[in-house]
Amino acid sequence: MAPKPVTSPIPIHLYPMLSALLLVVGLLVTAFFFIYEATTSTRNRCLAKELVTAAVASVFLGFGSLFLLLATGVYV
Repeated sequence: MAPKPVTSPIPIHLYPMLSALLLVVGLLVTAFFFIYEATTSTRNRCLAKELVTAAVASVFLGFGSLFLLLATGVYV
């Protein structure tokens, strides 16, 4: 029995669109984080909200960067 080749679960032609979408969402969440930090006083800030927002932005920007690299032919 011959081994099956490893293939991506996401079609390769969707990489550019997926990277753009994930990067835009990540940048929007990052912008929300910066606006929240700049407009909220120190007493009214919530650490949990800051951590969740930063984590969500980090995940979207990380996967967006990954798909950007894959779309340009840099296979990681």
